[in-house]
Amino acid sequence: MQVDVLNKSGKATGRKIELPEEIFGIEPNDHVIYLAVKQFQAAQRQGTHKVKTRAEVQGASRKLHRQKGTGGSRKGNIRNPLYKGGGTIFGPKPHGYDFKLNRKVKDLAKMSALSYKAKENAIVVVEDFNMETPKTKEFMSLLSNLNVAGKKTLFVITDYNDNLYLSLRNVPKVTGSLLADVNTYDLINSDVLVLTESAAKIFNEEEAVA
Repeated sequence: MQVDVLNKSGKATGRKIELPEEIFGIEPNDHVIYLAVKQFQAAQRQGTHKVKTRAEVQGASRKLHRQKGTGGSRKGNIRNPLYKGGGTIFGPKPHGYDFKLNRKVKDLAKMSALSYKAKENAIVVVEDFNMETPKTKEFMSLLSNLNVAGKKTLFVITDYNDNLYLSLRNVPKVTGSLLADVNTYDLINSDVLVLTESAAKIFNEEEAVA
């Protein structure tokens, strides 16, 4: 699959990037995408929810009244879960929600998401550029030139650039990511994938190594 390389003005530079079919042209597997997204969202949960049991709430430990002869029910202490202020039965305890996925499954999910983007013609490649200072207005102008303004955009670069990050972090619907950190959730959650030219070239290099 060939994609035109655009400049910052949104015009074609005359160069094209070949995106390998082995990554961008496979038959997408919806189930592994579901698993990868589920794992990502599960890992975001803190799992710090906690309630107090009858051993942890305040209250005397004495028996409220004798066992027999009162005509009433048997009662333990005031921390009984049946009383107001008593402990909670089978309440939540801190635990993690994340689970393991095999590397091959995660890779297949990512390739499936990239293939969906390719089928939808939702991949844009822009030539490498530098920002001398953080300028959100300049970055928004770039998005407008690329015809992706207002869309949920995943902007992918190869190396961290402080000025670029500061320029895009406040732009609505835009997520910036290093190529090494791209995950299935971010791909599925975006309408369009914008790659810098150097990021797009790495896909060919990885395919050649494989």
